[in-house]
Amino acid sequence: MPTGTKRLLRHFSIDLSPLRDSRDYRLLFASGVITMFGTMITMVAVPYQMKELTDSYLAVGLVSLAEFVPMVVCGLWGGAIADALDRRKIILISELGLLVTTAALTVNALLPSPQIWVLYVMGAVSTGISCLQRPSLEAVFQQVVKHEQQAAAAVLSSLRWNFGAIVAPALGGLLVTAYSPAAAYGLDTLSFVLSLVLLWRIRSLPPAEDAAPASLKSLVEGMRYAVGRPDLMGTYLVDIAAMVFAMATSLFPFLADELRAPEALGLLYSAGAVGALIASITGAWTARVQRQGLGVIVAAALWGAAVALSALAPNVWVLVFCIALAGAADMVSGIFRSTMWNQTIPRELRGRLAGIELLSYASGPMLGNARASLMAGVGGTRFSLGAGGLLCVAAVLGLAAALPKFRRYDARTDEFALAEKARRQATPA
Repeated sequence: MPTGTKRLLRHFSIDLSPLRDSRDYRLLFASGVITMFGTMITMVAVPYQMKELTDSYLAVGLVSLAEFVPMVVCGLWGGAIADALDRRKIILISELGLLVTTAALTVNALLPSPQIWVLYVMGAVSTGISCLQRPSLEAVFQQVVKHEQQAAAAVLSSLRWNFGAIVAPALGGLLVTAYSPAAAYGLDTLSFVLSLVLLWRIRSLPPAEDAAPASLKSLVEGMRYAVGRPDLMGTYLVDIAAMVFAMATSLFPFLADELRAPEALGLLYSAGAVGALIASITGAWTARVQRQGLGVIVAAALWGAAVALSALAPNVWVLVFCIALAGAADMVSGIFRSTMWNQTIPRELRGRLAGIELLSYASGPMLGNARASLMAGVGGTRFSLGAGGLLCVAAVLGLAAALPKFRRYDARTDEFALAEKARRQATPA
């Protein structure tokens, strides 16, 4: 093989150095793979069981509504405790709590008459526990992965997520239809048992010596820090704008019917994850990008453009291609955002900022799907897709113009990136 071709292939190969160099990252990664499958299987099983029990669109929709408040409250508080307590303990206790909630769903599903209220309560509780845990998980990567390997770790994490997002829902659908929701919940319960065994082996990850206790004051301190960093605000605001204006998965059932391809509905839902998976597999090049702020802007604009282009799709295959292209662009944006966060945010604030990040990337899709449905009611699905995509591009470019520090961010010269790099070199993990 010619030398030039080999060099090109290396640019698009997966960098496995975080897995090779960090034992704790290997344990976290393996645990994440296992729980990812189990959790996504349950995400399919809960609405399916609710539909079977109630035959009500409203009842199914209220499951997500019941999860919204715990997500907001526990996401922020989870960030505060991630900076104040041993992150390993938070992760372990939360994982045990998630095991209990899934076991409760299993027991309920095995009853002669499963209780509807259990689905709502356990859904809300498990979301709250997950959001308490997530900031600690995000912050731990900064501690167990070398500074210069953060981009590679972001690619590996996205690869794990997207592989699970493609395979696990299909497996969940098979389990609930061929067997029962109890089988799906039981497999998820087993996944948490296996995950706990792995997480137990991670070393202690205590807070900084001068860590602020978890309190409303510490939450405000984290928010004040985020607002004072235009580059960080750019990552949050651009992602929220991209999701609010261009997220449109709520339209997929209608689009499948309009294109006379109802059998392709599952393909529409998985297309974005397929595109994101391809972006992850070929994402080694992102580690060489130093201007991640500009990278986020370009990727988010491409996401919006791909969604706008999908409005012109003459058949389901062109639509699938556009959705996959949008998913790839969104994943590249996510890799750049994660790299910026882990390379610039001080350890003592990483948990609280992870809580803010959780709200930014979790609330946007919810609001975006509501926006898509409302616009479709006014002008149809194609209008909603086209106008939403164009509004996304306009909003991203507007934010880029309004936040020059975000647009000009360069990891080689940024004061926060250099300070964090120096600190990591002075106190290696």
